Amino acid sequence: MLDRTRPEPLRSPLLDRARDQGVRHGFFTRQGGVSQGLYQGLNVGLGSGDDRAAVLENRRRVAGWLGVAPHNLLTVHQVHSPDVVTVDGPLGAQRPQADALVTDRPGLALGALAADCGPVLFADAEARVVAAAHAGWKGALTGILENTIIAMESLGAERGRITAVLGPSISQDNYEVGPEFIERFIAADPRNENWFRPSDTAGHALFDLNGYTVARLTAAGVTAAALGRCTYAEEDRFYSYRRATHRGEADYGRQISAIVLENT
Repeated sequence: MLDRTRPEPLRSPLLDRARDQGVRHGFFTRQGGVSQGLYQGLNVGLGSGDDRAAVLENRRRVAGWLGVAPHNLLTVHQVHSPDVVTVDGPLGAQRPQADALVTDRPGLALGALAADCGPVLFADAEARVVAAAHAGWKGALTGILENTIIAMESLGAERGRITAVLGPSISQDNYEVGPEFIERFIAADPRNENWFRPSDTAGHALFDLNGYTVARLTAAGVTAAALGRCTYAEEDRFYSYRRATHRGEADYGRQISAIVLENT
């Protein structure tokens, strides 16, 4: 049974190997927040219609679990781009438009928000470089994953040492897409046909975002894995944009995945 009084994020065994080297991470769920109604739980989306005080309290709780001050929990204004920001301090009120954050500075928690898209956490524990990326289909297709790795390398990481883990995101069983979507992926690379299987709707298909993301990461030369948790199917644990849309709901919450280098 879920303890709803405090955050208790999911963790990856791969990333947990870096715990002794001062890398702390969590794929946060809806558990442990104060938001109500459509946003019930740990909604951290500043762009949602939720009560701002509730969102800020939820973010404070996430920051507390990560061991940082609230202003050191950093997130960008995500726009489904391939753009990465390297940070060396708090961002302030004006968050840059981008979809990944990279740092080598202890005490800065980097977060990626999602509600079906793929949050990916990266670490090179030896170089002490970490990153968080928001990889929906568009970002993954246009290079957000590879660009994040390049930005990590600019701070001294080596891709052969990087571990990247995809957190909770929508599963193939629940991700039906139309013909234009399919055509765009196959035009980019005919091998992308492998990430689709027929759906019950003529001309449509089910897209394997998880498999595609891990394959892109592996092809880039990093050690990659996915948690394999579906945001759409597990309503008690995760927010889902598509589930809210199918129900005709006015809005939806966002969960956060975050990583931090602890002071050593």
